Amino acid sequence: MIHQNTENVLNRPIEKTSVEGYKFSWFDRFCLWYPPGWLILFNRHWQYYHSDPDGWNWLEYILFLIPGGFYLALFIRWLRLGCRSPRQENEEFDPNYQRAFREEILAPIIEYYFHGELQQLENLPPTQPMIVAMNHAGMCFPWDFLTLGYLLGKERGWVVQTLAGISLFDHAWMIWWLPPGWSKVLGGVRAELDDFAAVMQERKIILYAPEGLRGPRKGWRKRYQLEKFDLSFIQLSQRYQIPILPVVCIGNENLHPWAVNLRKLQRLLKLPFLPLSPLMLVFLLFPSMGVWAMKSRLRYFIQPLELTTSKTESETESDTRRAVAFKQAQALREKIQDQINRLIARRC
Repeated sequence: MIHQNTENVLNRPIEKTSVEGYKFSWFDRFCLWYPPGWLILFNRHWQYYHSDPDGWNWLEYILFLIPGGFYLALFIRWLRLGCRSPRQENEEFDPNYQRAFREEILAPIIEYYFHGELQQLENLPPTQPMIVAMNHAGMCFPWDFLTLGYLLGKERGWVVQTLAGISLFDHAWMIWWLPPGWSKVLGGVRAELDDFAAVMQERKIILYAPEGLRGPRKGWRKRYQLEKFDLSFIQLSQRYQIPILPVVCIGNENLHPWAVNLRKLQRLLKLPFLPLSPLMLVFLLFPSMGVWAMKSRLRYFIQPLELTTSKTESETESDTRRAVAFKQAQALREKIQDQINRLIARRC
């Protein structure tokens, strides 16, 4: 019989358990091989380092692996919790847990499944605060960003945080899939201007998608076409004099191929996107596969560092400052689009 970790293990602080580290059992290795099991890996790793009384248990984990079993597991858990949602926790970013999750869970997935690699390392600057701006695609769990964060941490030892869509923090599905607070503990920053500015003030390295959710939402047909860039990262780069490191990702378009976004239903369900593809039948049978993606080779091409122009004394009007930011965002978008076109043409 498979037994869960004892309460003592669950309550040990990350600083103590990180010496031992999370050890893969035969069941974890099976979950790594079997796509519906990836969500189990994420939750089991969390439960090793944190007390999680409202979390999934072993009966529910086993049901994940059976077609349609996730729905029964969800109902059982809801009854077990007294017909309520999991308790919200006021968690904070924990670099120690980010490192443990990166080394113990992400490493085998990224190294052997996504084959993530950094290219043009000569453009990678020494450690300093920066905004790492990358094209975003795939219409799935943000593996392109998780992979880039992992690779930058491995290459430079950087502590990297990611600006993430609000749905990753408090959407009803995310609260049930993953422990409340999971995204924030791993370094996620809510995609709101105040939160973005607060991280910039702390002079950190943050991953950012200038396209926002328009990137993954654009679907398969426009997978190599950049959507409009938001201006906030240019404005904050100017305000705090923090450079921008553009990165071109090739391969993230294949994380969920042939997908189109069902916009009306997506808005009705308040989801960031709702893809329709041949894979959706599998997802309906195994909803735990929401954190899974198709196998793809994720390559990241580091571009030269961009220093944004700070406003001059004459540029005091907000409309003028916005026009300058828009011009710089458009120029950067054109540069990244040109690099994507070159790389795709070279691959063909």
